[in-house]
Amino acid sequence: MRVTAFAGGIGGSRFLLGLRAAMAADRPGAPPVTVVCNTGDDLTLHSLRICPDLDTVMYTLGGGIDAERGWGRVDETWTARTELAAYGVGPEWFGLGDRDLATHLVRTQMLDAGYPLSAVTAALCERWRPGVSLLPMSDDRVETHVVIDDPDDPAGGRRAIHFQQWWLRHHAELAAHEFVQVGVADARPAPGVLDSIGAADLVVIAPSNPVVSIGTILGVRGIREALADTAAPVVALSPIVGGAPLRGMADACLSAIGVETSAEAVGRHYGGRGAGGVLDAWLVDTRDAAATVPGVDVHAVPLLMTDAGATLAMARAAIAAGLSGRR
Repeated sequence: MRVTAFAGGIGGSRFLLGLRAAMAADRPGAPPVTVVCNTGDDLTLHSLRICPDLDTVMYTLGGGIDAERGWGRVDETWTARTELAAYGVGPEWFGLGDRDLATHLVRTQMLDAGYPLSAVTAALCERWRPGVSLLPMSDDRVETHVVIDDPDDPAGGRRAIHFQQWWLRHHAELAAHEFVQVGVADARPAPGVLDSIGAADLVVIAPSNPVVSIGTILGVRGIREALADTAAPVVALSPIVGGAPLRGMADACLSAIGVETSAEAVGRHYGGRGAGGVLDAWLVDTRDAAATVPGVDVHAVPLLMTDAGATLAMARAAIAAGLSGRR
């Protein structure tokens, strides 16, 4: 059984732990899950290329994540950050830990030497052995920017800031008028991405941010079309439980695109494949059991990743829901 998963962020990474465990326990000998990861959150700081979602997936599945924070390295130290602050060098809202810094140095050196991001990611995974085939959505540079009111413009104009600045420095509290994925229209899927979708027996969309994680992946040329064409069932898990995000500030992102923060609204935003959307099955939490999505099988199961057992059960429910609606 070949499974391809779309993911980004902390919630998506933690779900992948359950998906990997479910495949290992229930389908021994199956090929590793292929993970297509969002790279729209990427940015360059101090001349280093930083890929937050790729690193979070890699560290989480490789056993190097700080589980309490959900991002960055466990047993991290912050000497370089302290020294930068002593020089008055920012930004103060994005901290690079010393251990994490090594990953960014290796990535940047390889990119500067001409290796594509997919090859760099594969090389980094040689150390971490995440137990999945981790692919960036594209080797091309894509960065998400957020259009906000310009506080320095007395005429009430707007300006764009990087998503990471909006998310980390401003905690998504500035009203977002639009998300602009710079470069996504010209980005091509990384090698292996379209093949993994076409050859899959099941495609799983993790409970990641539907706007800036999954939405960005779907914006890469050809990926949405590949989902429409694949013979594999496509099942997704709601990142919204009881009207609130499982983690993070997805509600602020949904509001910016005019989507209600509810499991039903997000399912309808993705849409059924028969109506030009991407879903065959949609998993919502038991408290959202009344949700309906036209043309999509809706399954109500517990969706709180409270421990490894609960996450494993979620993954098993996603596999079962997808295969029960196989085309």
